[in-house]
Amino acid sequence: MTSPGIRAQGRAAVDELREWQRGLRAQFPIITGRPELAYLDSAATAQKPQAVLDAVHTYLTTTNANAGRGTYTWANRTTDLVEQARDRIKRFLGDPAPDRSAVHFTSGTTEGLRTIARDWLPAFLEDGDEIVVPVADHRANIEPWLEARQLLARQGVHVHVRPMPYQRGSGDYDHTALADRAGARTRFVAVTHVHHVYGGDMNVHRIRRAVGPDAVICLDAAQSVGHLPVSAAELDVDFVVFSGHKAMALPGTGAVWARQARGPAFAPGGWSGTPNTVGIASLATALDWLDAAGTERIERWTVALAARLTDRLRHLDGYEILGCRASLAADSPVPHRRGIVTFRHRDIPSGDLGFVLFDHGFMVRSDSHCQGGAGEKTDSVRVSLHVYNTVEEIDRLLAVLATMT
Repeated sequence: MTSPGIRAQGRAAVDELREWQRGLRAQFPIITGRPELAYLDSAATAQKPQAVLDAVHTYLTTTNANAGRGTYTWANRTTDLVEQARDRIKRFLGDPAPDRSAVHFTSGTTEGLRTIARDWLPAFLEDGDEIVVPVADHRANIEPWLEARQLLARQGVHVHVRPMPYQRGSGDYDHTALADRAGARTRFVAVTHVHHVYGGDMNVHRIRRAVGPDAVICLDAAQSVGHLPVSAAELDVDFVVFSGHKAMALPGTGAVWARQARGPAFAPGGWSGTPNTVGIASLATALDWLDAAGTERIERWTVALAARLTDRLRHLDGYEILGCRASLAADSPVPHRRGIVTFRHRDIPSGDLGFVLFDHGFMVRSDSHCQGGAGEKTDSVRVSLHVYNTVEEIDRLLAVLATMT
């Protein structure tokens, strides 16, 4: 039975944040301009607040130039902007040693992970070493490490790939099994902060204890940066990789943060071309906006909406909610989903359900979600939330879903 007290606490949290949320929602022109639509696909890309749009316009109309390739004022300003953005990212991630760490800009998480796999990992590994790969996570956090193994094999260096163990039924990592499996030759571990399908916080803070003090941990933070607080120091990871477009910046920008404490220094190979300066300008402003809004409050809001959705959806006949079953109720004994809820209908194909929902004004994702080979094999509908979403949108969505039971 659900505890009335816990339900009341959940309602109180929503009531406490409602005015704060209303003020933030008003800052998204694409959201306020189409109030009849509900954008529920923020795990794919987040919408942009007016401050980011203004920063892009200001940069392109006052400062636009190449970085590090000129001595005139605009070029110098752009160079400064890029370097200041590196420092901004370090502060946003709670960098424990900013004087030693490095930030490299990329087009997004996928390129960032592949850059580590291509330009850093081969120099770190030796014949007989082991790497741990999360085979049921996003393909972007699987394929680069398998490609690195193939590259090393062509050089006569044989690396063993060990699949990350998962807890049965929850989608979370099995940290106890990982500790039993990891050994002295476990040199590199790839992990995900928030699962892009199940919506669970993968308890990355337990990974260090499981694999020991010397293994390098690389964090795919695509679904956490911009959605909840991320502390590189508290998580004790060596790389944090994320996409700007999921953190309210422009598409085509992202970053790799490298601690530079274990293994060789991270330095992408090859000649560095022109950076995405306008994207970097948008990213720095987006991080300012997120800090001002408060990522802790953003997390509280989206978790509350996700809990409302799962608590009511689980009572509708015909639907299967993916991920941890224990997290569905309002009085869940385990943490709720971090703003991502994925489900299927027993009779309606997920692609068709996505079209039906759009006819009612809901924009969701309905496919395989770039899932790894050991993950879900059947398409599903994913609802992913951000600070501009409302309780009313969740209730409207539930009302439509209820008509299809």
